[in-house]
Amino acid sequence: MVMLYRLEGCPFCETIVDELEDLDVACESVWVEGLHSKRNEVKRVSGQRQVPVVIDDEYGVTMAESERILEYLESTYA
Repeated sequence: MVMLYRLEGCPFCETIVDELEDLDVACESVWVEGLHSKRNEVKRVSGQRQVPVVIDDEYGVTMAESERILEYLESTYA
């Protein structure tokens, strides 16, 4: 299962959700705070406070930036 750190109303996060659904990849959402300074869990797992962040334990991947995530999902699950 893929974990997705996301923010309510974030269009980049929604793009990742749509791709995960299209590829039929199980996903667990972890909702983060709106303020960057409150995103300590995201920083702990990824080293930065931006979302979306995907963690794919099956492949040992932790990744940020929606374009990179989309490329990863497509090449891994399509």
